Amino acid sequence: MRYILSIDQGTSSTRTIIFDEMGSMISSSQKEHEQFYPHPSWVEHDPLEIKNSVLFTMKDAVDKSSIQWKDIVSIGITNQRETIIAWDKQTGDPLYNAIVWQCRRTVPLVNELKERGLEEKIHQKTGLVLDAYFSGTKAKWLIENVEKVSEANKNGSLAFGTIDAWIIYFLTGEHATDASNASRTLLYNINTMNWDPELCELLGVPLESLPQVKMNAADPFGYLEQDGIRIPIRGVLGDQQAALFGQAAFSAGEIKCTYGTGNFILLNTGEEEKLSQNGLLTTVAWQFDNKTVYALEGSVFVTGAALRWLRDGLNIIPSFDQIDNIAASQNDANGVIFVPAFVGLGAPYWDSTATGMIIGITGGTNQANILHATLDAIAYQTEELVSLMKTETGLDISDLHVDGGTTRSDVLMQKQADVSQIVINRPKNIETTALGAAYMAGYGLIWNNLDEIRKLYPVDQKYQPVLNKEKSVESIRIWKKAVERSINWK
Repeated sequence: MRYILSIDQGTSSTRTIIFDEMGSMISSSQKEHEQFYPHPSWVEHDPLEIKNSVLFTMKDAVDKSSIQWKDIVSIGITNQRETIIAWDKQTGDPLYNAIVWQCRRTVPLVNELKERGLEEKIHQKTGLVLDAYFSGTKAKWLIENVEKVSEANKNGSLAFGTIDAWIIYFLTGEHATDASNASRTLLYNINTMNWDPELCELLGVPLESLPQVKMNAADPFGYLEQDGIRIPIRGVLGDQQAALFGQAAFSAGEIKCTYGTGNFILLNTGEEEKLSQNGLLTTVAWQFDNKTVYALEGSVFVTGAALRWLRDGLNIIPSFDQIDNIAASQNDANGVIFVPAFVGLGAPYWDSTATGMIIGITGGTNQANILHATLDAIAYQTEELVSLMKTETGLDISDLHVDGGTTRSDVLMQKQADVSQIVINRPKNIETTALGAAYMAGYGLIWNNLDEIRKLYPVDQKYQPVLNKEKSVESIRIWKKAVERSINWK
């Protein structure tokens, strides 16, 4: 039996999972890492804490299993995408904390670029909107505001990378990434499939500081040397693209939503990039077999993070596995609407000034009502993007593949089916992010073609809409009315 080790480095924790040839989980290890908020709307991680969590969970996952390192034929990496790290090529030391994808510190820089009329040029080249969400403006901020980064830039020892590149570097010494991550930086041209010299100059990011972009399942990104053997890293995908691959959504028109810290909806659009005119993103899904597959993406910044706030900030839920039990004490939100715009709103609004808001509270509002309102907000935000994708592509989307921790909530999944009026498919293995990276790492080694992988995708449960369409439309109308109150707040 051959095995794949998959590293899933997320916003709140690092997981390592070992999969066998059937795509079954053999062992896993998880370690949370700290979130730093040095200023309002700033979010950072400690690169060395991330490094240690990767090394710990890798060893722990192997120790928990009955296998040895020599049984692992390949390594996959999937990661929080737009988070960026600067380090010194000579010493290997990070030069500042990682600036996380949620961080809004570069909003003034983004506004300056917008005032210069650069939005459309950047959109045409990258498929992205001009927003502080992406890595490029974070890199510019680091160069301009952190002395160590500025000095490394001057002496030619500066290295930038998203989390995948940081992991590849400290595991192998190579400075490499893949197109799914590179295409989230505002520096990568999805038409030429290269770092764009004009965009790099625009943001003051030297080309030589960026990693080499490699194709998946071909030449390894590097080799991990462990117990006298060399294990190739062959599967590297940004977390949302990995989830799309793990859902076996290999054909144009197939769609998935990952419910994590935020919600991320990706629609496979095939080998042709389609630029949105309504705030959706065009991104590289993956590259292998000398082909590039694109996806249309919508991002909801705060979903699982809102549930974490209910747990840690308000003590409404003691743990995520109690969501359905607490929700069962009430039928619905009792008129409460929650807009969880903690860090502004993503697609289709892209409003960094929007604020979080709970409206409709009365003397009879209780904790279960607020929990229902939070679950409703997750479903509403997801539906806005699914509906927009239908409109922009003309595809009749009848099924939504879901994954991520909060999909364990039957209440949330039924709400999503009712709000979106589509069938929700939840797979048996909801850890499809790590699984997607594993599939890619094993493509050509364990699995010879995509059909072999598709057969490994079993559905655990389907959720059919039970709310009639008229009530669904009315609930969405009220939600949009609340969103309008939160927009342009600051």
